Amino acid sequence: MTSPIVAVVGGGQLARMMAPAATALGVTLRVLVESDEAAAAAPAHETVVGLPTDPEAIERLLDHPRPAVLTWEHEHIPAEVFEASEALGVPARPGLAALRFAQDKIEMRTRMDELGLPNPAWAIAQSEDDVQAFLDAHGGEAILKTARGGYDGKGVKVIRASADAKAWLDAAAKGGPRLLLEQKVPFARELAVQIARRPSGETRTWVTVESIQRDGVCSEVIAPAPDLSPTLARQAEGIARTIADELDVTGALAVELFEVDGAILINELAMRPHNSGHWSMDGAVTGQFEQHLRAVLDLPLGDPCPTAAWTVMANVLGGAREDLESALGDVTDASAKIHLYGKGVRPGRKVGHVNLSGADRAETYDRAVAAAAVVRDGVQS
Repeated sequence: MTSPIVAVVGGGQLARMMAPAATALGVTLRVLVESDEAAAAAPAHETVVGLPTDPEAIERLLDHPRPAVLTWEHEHIPAEVFEASEALGVPARPGLAALRFAQDKIEMRTRMDELGLPNPAWAIAQSEDDVQAFLDAHGGEAILKTARGGYDGKGVKVIRASADAKAWLDAAAKGGPRLLLEQKVPFARELAVQIARRPSGETRTWVTVESIQRDGVCSEVIAPAPDLSPTLARQAEGIARTIADELDVTGALAVELFEVDGAILINELAMRPHNSGHWSMDGAVTGQFEQHLRAVLDLPLGDPCPTAAWTVMANVLGGAREDLESALGDVTDASAKIHLYGKGVRPGRKVGHVNLSGADRAETYDRAVAAAAVVRDGVQS
């Protein structure tokens, strides 16, 4: 029996972290990487160098021996890729019918409203009059977003006057991404819930986590979310199941949420492994990367239950240390699980993360953050 091949578009850290899970499952991981220096290039079993906009690269990715399935590590996938996979009989998971709701925030907000799921107030912005009307209706402050392409704080800004939106409106009028306005929600904290779904309809949900953001980038994740009421936990899981089922999502789905006055609102969706799920690599029976592969191959899903009372993921953002591998000898906490992404260091760039599990929440958090600081700068935080 030959090993099934999973073709992956995108050569970043998410594809890189699929490789150990694929190896354990006996799956061949064939990755479309942007260059031989991409994060996923070294650990992938097979690589194709090229971009998803290059038809010849996609043809090589889907060439013989034919992959069992095609999946992604980011949402920026042209429709032509889906057309090519369909023509060759290679299923794309998630498919474009689902993925478009993660690609386009206006499409996502519209569909969430149709499903009766909790959105913040929002509107499409096409003119300064649209912007001013929304500001007047929502306390003089709003979040302006590009419908496509934003991540880690990019394509998002707080505005307090219609003039603040002028440059983006001008860009949209010249063919740039559409714009939407969202209510600036007075949230108490950010949460995330992650689910995996296979084509047969089986789903498995991880515990809801708290995601701590700094400067628009995820800094730490605490699993499970501390002091989350059972009612809100059930609601978060129900939202994830509804989205996965109604949008026919296959693979991993992350739903980012705001907790506001004892309620939750949907922030964004990601139909792939996600930063908020990195904790599960070392803190759950089945981590998100193994589960994503199981799901897209339509294999029975693994147990997502936590293996410890608390697991904290602390991101390593580019700092003073340029040679991250030298940190391996400097982190003395034997419980710290270090994951490096093989990427060049730039200030604020995600270059790795640390997972740490324990019985005491505060101690576990402090130790994870301290270990990440050693990796980043060579000093305890």
